[in-house]
Amino acid sequence: MTCGYHLAAMRARRPLVQNITNFVAMQTMANVLLAAGAVPAMVHAGEEAAEFAGLAQALTLNTGTPEPDWVAAMEAAALVAGQRGIPLVLDPVAAGATTYRREINTRLARLVPGILIKGNASEILALAGRESASRGPESGDDVATAQPAAVALARATKGIVAMTGPVDLVTDGRRLARIHNGTALMTQVTALGCALTGVVAAFAGSAEDRFHATVAALAYYAVAGQKAGEAYPLPGSFATGFLNALNELTPSQLDGLAHVEFANAPL
Repeated sequence: MTCGYHLAAMRARRPLVQNITNFVAMQTMANVLLAAGAVPAMVHAGEEAAEFAGLAQALTLNTGTPEPDWVAAMEAAALVAGQRGIPLVLDPVAAGATTYRREINTRLARLVPGILIKGNASEILALAGRESASRGPESGDDVATAQPAAVALARATKGIVAMTGPVDLVTDGRRLARIHNGTALMTQVTALGCALTGVVAAFAGSAEDRFHATVAALAYYAVAGQKAGEAYPLPGSFATGFLNALNELTPSQLDGLAHVEFANAPL
Protein backbone atom coordinates (compact mmCIF):
# COMPACT_ATOMS: atom_id res chain seq x y z
CA MET A 1 0.00 0.00 0.00
CA THR A 2 1.86 3.06 -1.27
CA CYS A 3 1.53 6.68 -0.21
CA GLY A 4 -0.55 7.25 -3.34
CA TYR A 5 -2.87 4.40 -2.36
CA HIS A 6 -3.57 6.05 0.99
CA LEU A 7 -4.19 9.42 -0.68
CA ALA A 8 -6.71 7.87 -3.04
CA ALA A 9 -8.41 6.03 -0.17
CA MET A 10 -8.72 9.22 1.88
CA ARG A 11 -10.21 11.16 -1.04
CA ALA A 12 -12.66 8.34 -1.80
CA ARG A 13 -13.92 8.28 1.78
CA ARG A 14 -13.91 12.06 2.39
CA PRO A 15 -13.66 11.54 6.17
CA LEU A 16 -15.34 13.92 8.58
CA VAL A 17 -12.56 15.20 10.86
CA GLN A 18 -13.48 16.93 14.11
CA ASN A 19 -10.86 19.44 15.19
CA ILE A 20 -10.57 20.99 18.63
CA THR A 21 -7.79 23.34 17.66
CA ASN A 22 -6.41 26.76 18.50
CA PHE A 23 -7.73 30.18 17.47
CA VAL A 24 -4.81 30.84 15.11
CA ALA A 25 -5.17 27.59 13.16
CA MET A 26 -8.90 27.19 12.57
CA GLN A 27 -9.28 28.75 9.12
CA THR A 28 -5.99 27.45 7.75
CA MET A 29 -6.71 23.95 9.02
CA ALA A 30 -10.19 23.92 7.51
CA ASN A 31 -8.89 25.13 4.15
CA VAL A 32 -6.09 22.56 4.12
CA LEU A 33 -8.48 19.69 4.86
CA LEU A 34 -10.89 20.84 2.17
CA ALA A 35 -8.06 21.12 -0.36
CA ALA A 36 -6.84 17.64 0.53
CA GLY A 37 -10.30 16.11 0.09
CA ALA A 38 -11.55 15.69 3.66
CA VAL A 39 -14.45 17.34 5.53
CA PRO A 40 -13.42 19.56 8.48
CA ALA A 41 -15.55 20.40 11.50
CA MET A 42 -14.29 22.84 14.12
CA VAL A 43 -16.35 21.70 17.11
CA HIS A 44 -14.99 22.55 20.56
CA ALA A 45 -17.86 23.60 22.86
CA GLY A 46 -18.18 21.42 25.93
CA GLU A 47 -21.90 21.10 25.33
CA GLU A 48 -21.39 19.23 22.03
CA ALA A 49 -17.76 18.15 21.56
CA ALA A 50 -18.22 14.63 22.92
CA GLU A 51 -21.52 14.13 21.10
CA PHE A 52 -19.99 15.25 17.80
CA ALA A 53 -17.11 12.80 18.32
CA GLY A 54 -19.77 10.13 17.97
CA LEU A 55 -20.29 11.25 14.35
CA ALA A 56 -16.74 11.91 13.16
CA GLN A 57 -14.33 9.53 11.44
CA ALA A 58 -11.34 11.08 13.26
CA LEU A 59 -10.62 13.59 16.03
CA THR A 60 -7.74 16.04 16.48
CA LEU A 61 -6.70 17.91 19.61
CA ASN A 62 -4.43 20.96 19.46
CA THR A 63 -3.24 22.70 22.64
CA GLY A 64 -1.92 25.87 21.03
CA THR A 65 -4.27 28.17 22.95
CA PRO A 66 -5.36 26.03 25.91
CA GLU A 67 -8.19 27.05 28.21
CA PRO A 68 -9.74 24.90 30.97
CA ASP A 69 -13.14 24.59 29.25
CA TRP A 70 -11.52 23.58 25.95
CA VAL A 71 -9.29 21.03 27.68
CA ALA A 72 -12.32 19.49 29.39
CA ALA A 73 -14.04 19.27 25.99
CA MET A 74 -10.92 17.64 24.53
CA GLU A 75 -10.89 15.00 27.24
CA ALA A 76 -14.60 14.23 26.83
CA ALA A 77 -14.34 13.96 23.05
CA ALA A 78 -11.16 11.87 23.31
CA LEU A 79 -12.88 9.31 25.51
CA VAL A 80 -15.66 8.93 22.94
CA ALA A 81 -13.09 8.55 20.17
CA GLY A 82 -11.35 5.87 22.20
CA GLN A 83 -14.60 4.00 22.80
CA ARG A 84 -15.43 4.12 19.08
CA GLY A 85 -11.94 3.20 17.93
CA ILE A 86 -11.56 6.17 15.58
CA PRO A 87 -8.15 7.85 15.20
CA LEU A 88 -7.27 10.42 17.84
CA VAL A 89 -4.42 12.78 16.90
CA LEU A 90 -2.80 15.07 19.48
CA ASP A 91 -0.74 18.14 18.54
CA PRO A 92 1.00 19.07 21.82
CA VAL A 93 1.92 22.65 20.92
CA ALA A 94 4.84 23.99 23.00
CA ALA A 95 4.39 21.07 25.40
CA GLY A 96 7.53 21.88 27.36
CA ALA A 97 7.18 25.65 27.52
CA THR A 98 5.16 25.92 30.75
CA THR A 99 4.05 23.67 33.59
CA TYR A 100 0.42 24.08 32.53
CA ARG A 101 1.08 22.91 28.99
CA ARG A 102 3.27 20.04 30.14
CA GLU A 103 0.56 18.76 32.49
CA ILE A 104 -2.26 19.11 29.93
CA ASN A 105 -0.39 17.44 27.11
CA THR A 106 0.98 14.63 29.27
CA ARG A 107 -2.54 13.84 30.46
CA LEU A 108 -4.05 13.95 26.96
CA ALA A 109 -1.26 11.80 25.50
CA ARG A 110 -2.03 9.00 27.95
CA LEU A 111 -5.82 9.29 28.08
CA VAL A 112 -6.56 6.82 25.26
CA PRO A 113 -4.27 3.93 24.24
CA GLY A 114 -3.19 3.94 20.60
CA ILE A 115 -3.12 7.72 20.25
CA LEU A 116 -1.35 9.42 17.33
CA ILE A 117 0.96 12.22 18.44
CA LYS A 118 2.29 14.77 15.94
CA GLY A 119 4.83 17.29 17.12
CA ASN A 120 8.28 18.78 16.66
CA ALA A 121 11.36 17.37 18.36
CA SER A 122 11.13 19.59 21.46
CA GLU A 123 7.45 18.74 21.98
CA ILE A 124 8.11 15.01 21.69
CA LEU A 125 11.02 15.20 24.13
CA ALA A 126 8.84 17.06 26.64
CA LEU A 127 6.02 14.51 26.34
CA ALA A 128 8.50 11.69 26.84
CA GLY A 129 9.61 13.34 30.09
CA ARG A 130 13.04 14.33 28.83
CA GLU A 131 14.91 17.62 28.71
CA SER A 132 14.11 19.80 25.72
CA ALA A 133 15.24 23.15 24.34
CA SER A 134 11.72 24.39 23.69
CA ARG A 135 11.33 27.81 22.06
CA GLY A 136 7.57 28.03 22.50
CA PRO A 137 5.96 26.55 19.38
CA GLU A 138 9.35 26.29 17.66
CA SER A 139 11.72 23.39 18.21
CA GLY A 140 15.13 23.96 19.72
CA ASP A 141 16.01 20.28 19.25
CA ASP A 142 16.61 18.17 16.16
CA VAL A 143 14.75 15.07 15.03
CA ALA A 144 17.75 12.74 15.17
CA THR A 145 18.45 13.64 18.81
CA ALA A 146 14.80 13.11 19.75
CA GLN A 147 14.39 9.76 17.93
CA PRO A 148 14.90 7.59 21.06
CA ALA A 149 12.29 9.68 22.89
CA ALA A 150 9.83 9.27 20.00
CA VAL A 151 10.28 5.49 20.01
CA ALA A 152 9.88 5.33 23.79
CA LEU A 153 6.76 7.52 23.68
CA ALA A 154 5.17 5.39 20.97
CA ARG A 155 5.80 2.26 23.04
CA ALA A 156 4.50 3.86 26.23
CA THR A 157 1.25 5.03 24.60
CA LYS A 158 0.88 1.95 22.32
CA GLY A 159 0.43 4.50 19.55
CA ILE A 160 2.24 6.33 16.79
CA VAL A 161 4.52 9.35 16.98
CA ALA A 162 5.06 11.63 13.96
CA MET A 163 7.91 14.06 14.49
CA THR A 164 8.33 16.94 12.04
CA GLY A 165 11.54 18.66 10.97
CA PRO A 166 13.79 18.99 7.92
CA VAL A 167 13.46 15.19 7.72
CA ASP A 168 10.21 13.92 9.25
CA LEU A 169 10.15 10.77 11.39
CA VAL A 170 7.25 8.39 12.08
CA THR A 171 7.43 5.48 14.52
CA ASP A 172 5.07 3.02 16.18
CA GLY A 173 7.81 1.82 18.51
CA ARG A 174 8.70 -1.09 16.22
CA ARG A 175 9.11 0.57 12.84
CA LEU A 176 10.64 3.83 11.68
CA ALA A 177 10.00 5.88 8.56
CA ARG A 178 11.84 9.00 7.46
CA ILE A 179 10.34 11.39 4.89
CA HIS A 180 12.95 13.36 2.93
CA ASN A 181 10.65 15.88 1.23
CA GLY A 182 9.41 19.38 2.02
CA THR A 183 10.58 22.98 2.02
CA ALA A 184 11.64 25.50 4.67
CA LEU A 185 8.86 27.79 3.44
CA MET A 186 6.38 25.61 5.34
CA THR A 187 7.78 27.07 8.58
CA GLN A 188 7.13 30.64 7.40
CA VAL A 189 3.33 30.40 7.13
CA THR A 190 1.48 30.23 10.43
CA ALA A 191 -0.63 27.18 11.30
CA LEU A 192 0.62 24.89 8.53
CA GLY A 193 2.05 22.60 11.19
CA CYS A 194 -1.26 22.59 13.04
CA ALA A 195 -3.12 21.86 9.81
CA LEU A 196 -0.94 18.79 9.19
CA THR A 197 -2.54 17.25 12.29
CA GLY A 198 -5.88 17.23 10.49
CA VAL A 199 -4.36 15.65 7.39
CA VAL A 200 -2.84 12.88 9.50
CA ALA A 201 -6.26 12.28 11.05
CA ALA A 202 -7.94 12.19 7.63
CA PHE A 203 -5.48 9.61 6.31
CA ALA A 204 -5.63 7.52 9.50
CA GLY A 205 -9.44 7.65 9.44
CA SER A 206 -9.43 6.04 5.99
CA ALA A 207 -7.02 3.15 6.63
CA GLU A 208 -6.57 0.01 8.72
CA ASP A 209 -2.78 0.39 8.94
CA ARG A 210 -2.42 3.71 10.71
CA PHE A 211 1.38 3.64 10.72
CA HIS A 212 1.60 3.58 6.94
CA ALA A 213 -1.32 6.00 6.66
CA THR A 214 0.56 8.46 8.89
CA VAL A 215 3.70 8.08 6.78
CA ALA A 216 1.61 8.71 3.66
CA ALA A 217 0.01 11.81 5.19
CA LEU A 218 3.39 13.36 6.02
CA ALA A 219 4.80 12.45 2.61
CA TYR A 220 1.75 13.95 0.86
CA TYR A 221 2.05 17.17 2.86
CA ALA A 222 5.81 17.45 2.31
CA VAL A 223 5.63 16.73 -1.42
CA ALA A 224 2.86 19.32 -1.86
CA GLY A 225 5.00 21.84 0.02
CA GLN A 226 8.02 21.00 -2.10
CA LYS A 227 6.07 21.47 -5.34
CA ALA A 228 4.53 24.76 -4.15
CA GLY A 229 7.91 26.03 -2.98
CA GLU A 230 9.46 25.46 -6.38
CA ALA A 231 6.78 27.61 -8.03
CA TYR A 232 6.23 30.21 -5.29
CA PRO A 233 9.42 31.06 -3.34
CA LEU A 234 7.91 33.77 -1.08
CA PRO A 235 5.65 33.07 1.94
CA GLY A 236 2.57 34.99 0.76
CA SER A 237 2.24 33.36 -2.63
CA PHE A 238 3.46 30.03 -1.22
CA ALA A 239 0.46 29.86 1.16
CA THR A 240 -1.96 29.94 -1.78
CA GLY A 241 0.23 27.74 -3.94
CA PHE A 242 0.39 25.15 -1.18
CA LEU A 243 -3.40 24.82 -1.02
CA ASN A 244 -3.46 24.40 -4.78
CA ALA A 245 -0.70 21.78 -4.63
CA LEU A 246 -2.58 19.79 -1.98
CA ASN A 247 -5.63 19.81 -4.21
CA GLU A 248 -3.85 19.03 -7.47
CA LEU A 249 -1.37 16.36 -6.33
CA THR A 250 -2.38 12.97 -7.72
CA PRO A 251 -1.69 9.56 -6.16
CA SER A 252 0.67 8.64 -8.99
CA GLN A 253 2.57 11.94 -8.64
CA LEU A 254 2.89 11.36 -4.91
CA ASP A 255 4.31 7.89 -5.45
CA GLY A 256 6.78 9.27 -7.96
CA LEU A 257 8.03 12.11 -5.75
CA ALA A 258 7.83 10.77 -2.20
CA HIS A 259 11.24 9.93 -0.73
CA VAL A 260 10.50 7.62 2.20
CA GLU A 261 13.03 5.44 4.01
CA PHE A 262 11.91 2.58 6.29
CA ALA A 263 13.81 0.81 9.08
CA ASN A 264 13.25 -1.16 12.26
CA ALA A 265 13.29 0.76 15.52
CA PRO A 266 16.28 -0.03 17.79
CA LEU A 267 15.50 -2.33 20.68
